[in-house]
Amino acid sequence: MKVIVGAGGTGGHLYPALALVEYIKEVEPDSEFLFVGTKDRIESEVVPQHGYEYIGLNVRGLVGNPIKKGIAAAIFVKSIFTAKKIVKKFKPDIVIGFGGYPSASVVEAANRLGYKTMIHEQNSIIGLTNKILIKNVDKIVCCYDKAYENFPKDKTYKLGNPRASVIASIKPDDIFKKYHLNKNLPLVTIVMGSLGSKSVNEMMLKSLKTFEQKNYQVLYVTGKPYFEEMKTKLGKLNKNIKLVPYIDDMPSVLKNTTLVVSRAGASTLAEITAVGIPAILIPSPYVAANHQEYNARELADRNAAMMILEENLNSKDFVEKVDYILENKIVQESMQKSAKALGKPNACRDIYKLIKEM
Repeated sequence: MKVIVGAGGTGGHLYPALALVEYIKEVEPDSEFLFVGTKDRIESEVVPQHGYEYIGLNVRGLVGNPIKKGIAAAIFVKSIFTAKKIVKKFKPDIVIGFGGYPSASVVEAANRLGYKTMIHEQNSIIGLTNKILIKNVDKIVCCYDKAYENFPKDKTYKLGNPRASVIASIKPDDIFKKYHLNKNLPLVTIVMGSLGSKSVNEMMLKSLKTFEQKNYQVLYVTGKPYFEEMKTKLGKLNKNIKLVPYIDDMPSVLKNTTLVVSRAGASTLAEITAVGIPAILIPSPYVAANHQEYNARELADRNAAMMILEENLNSKDFVEKVDYILENKIVQESMQKSAKALGKPNACRDIYKLIKEM
C-alpha cells in the first residue's frame, strides 16, 4: 500500500498519524509512506526521526487580522498546486489528513486529482482544516459523538484515535522502580503535558503538601520549564510525593496508575479510555474553540471522569475529589468500566479495515 499522510502543527495531529502508519507497516511491511507537513513545526523533525519520507509545505494558519488571513489564504491556494505535484509523483492508494493546515493542502490536491481520501478528527469540535475538507473527501473517521453528529452520516465512522491502539497493546515497563514508587500504594499521576502549566502548578503547591499525609502516592509532572522553580518552592517532600520534569514513558505510567489527573487533549483521552483509568480532567482553556472542554465533557457526562474547569480550580476541592475517588472502590470500578466502554483499543485495526475496503 502507498499512503500519503497530511498532519501538521501539533503532536495531537501527528502522533495518531504515526500510530496508524506503524500499524499498516506491521500488517503490510512493503508499504510506502510519505508525510506532508509544515517546514518548521514538530512534524518536520519527528517524522524523519522515525525514518519516513517527509516534505514540508509553505503554509500558514488562517489567523490574525483580515490582511494576515488573506495572505494565508493566498499561500494555501498556491500550496495546493505544489501538493498536486507531490501526489502525482508519489501515486498513492490513499491520502489521509489528520488535521493541521498542511493536511488541507495535500488532501484537497488529492481530491482534485481523483485519488481516494480520508480525514481523521481527533476532537469533539471539528477543526477548521477538516471543516474545509468535509464535502469532498471519501471517508471521515472521528472519535466522539459530538463530532459524529456534525459530519455527514453516509461517510463518517466513529472508530477512535489510533493512539488508543498503541497503549492498549504495549507491555508496560516497571515504573515503580524507575520513579522510586511503592507498589503497594495507589498511584495518582498528575500531568499537564510535556510543558506543564504555570497556573495549575501554583494551585498544586498547596495540594502536594496535603498529599503528604495521605495513604496514596503522587507522581507529579511539573513540565520542564517549571521543575526547578517547583522543587525550590516545595522544599523537602516525603517519600509519597515524586516530582519529575517530564515523563517519556506515559503508556507504562498510565497502565500502572490508579487515578490520572490531566488535560483533555485527544490523544490523552484516547489512551485513558483504552486502558480504563479513572480521571480528573482539567481542560486547557488556551486551545482553539475550547475543544478540550468539549472533549472532557464526553467522558464526564458518561461517568468516565470528573472535570474541573481551570477557572474553578482550587486546592480544597481538588484534593476532595482525589480522596473521593481513591477512598471508594465502587466509584473507581464504575469509572473504570465507563472509561473502557468509551475506549477504542482496536482503532488502528478498524481504520485499516476501512482503508482496505476503500
